[in-house]
Amino acid sequence: MAIEVYNKPTIRYRVEGFAFFICNAWELLLKARLIATKGEVSIYYKDNPSRTISIEQTIRQIFTNDKDPLRINLEKIITLRNICTHFVTEEYEQIYAPLFQACVINYKNKLLEYFNIDITEKISQNFLTLSIRLEELSPEVIQARYPKEIADRLLLSLKDIRDTTDVIKNQKLSITIEHQLVLTKNPKTATATFAFTRDAKAAAVIVNKPQDKHDLYPYTFTGIIDRVNGAIKKEALDFINPSCEPGKKRIFNKYHFGLFADFYNLKSNPDYCYTYKVGTSGNRQDKAYNQKTIDLILDEIRKSPQTVIQKLKNIREQQKSKRKQDQ
Repeated sequence: MAIEVYNKPTIRYRVEGFAFFICNAWELLLKARLIATKGEVSIYYKDNPSRTISIEQTIRQIFTNDKDPLRINLEKIITLRNICTHFVTEEYEQIYAPLFQACVINYKNKLLEYFNIDITEKISQNFLTLSIRLEELSPEVIQARYPKEIADRLLLSLKDIRDTTDVIKNQKLSITIEHQLVLTKNPKTATATFAFTRDAKAAAVIVNKPQDKHDLYPYTFTGIIDRVNGAIKKEALDFINPSCEPGKKRIFNKYHFGLFADFYNLKSNPDYCYTYKVGTSGNRQDKAYNQKTIDLILDEIRKSPQTVIQKLKNIREQQKSKRKQDQ
């Protein structure tokens, strides 16, 4: 219902409606998780067994790390839901849309993780992408359009979200939706065509626009691991970790990522990885990865899910042995 309300173009109350319904969906999902892991009594107040705990308390019980981007995302949207009880403005859409998109994807992933339910079997994957307004939101427009009390509330929300997303660049918190034009030499794959001519009444100009590297390389290595494990589970790949004891959960981990990174030289290849400086001094460096990294790893796992890790381990051992002999 949250997605349906948000994606209907004629509804002007869609931001508020999305916030109400998505919070309700998360509350039901997380309470179901508590019941499955701690029993039905866990969702009720101890001193009032006829009343279930709030969504805020449910979140704190399941996502115990208050720095978790997913938890921060939910808490920001809950705050919006509470605000919407008193203030209704369309401008909240431009402020919260990236958080809404991340919230939908987070829900999809947790539903699959907790209960092995793939929401894309009920809702087509393309409908999980929210339709957003593209107008730029400026303080001047807000102050001109609304009374001071509402304008101040909007500007405070705008600053809070921007400050948070500037510090925490994580797709569990915020996902920016962009539509980009790409040049192709194959007209069969194009949705529009153009030609260069000197006598045209209106000229087209191609420019190279600087891009934020965080947008091009949005994943940390933990983000890579999360998405690879999500795909392994969703596709029911018979992935085998040779170091796992029989019967134990077989997951793609940091060591496996290191094997792929070494073999394919991912960390020094700009096609997959970007190295950036951390802190004001710039003495420390960190790495970020793009979607091509995830695709490469998953393609190799799909080809031989039972043997790919062992093969990479064998290659690493052979390389170590060769280096020792050379020394």
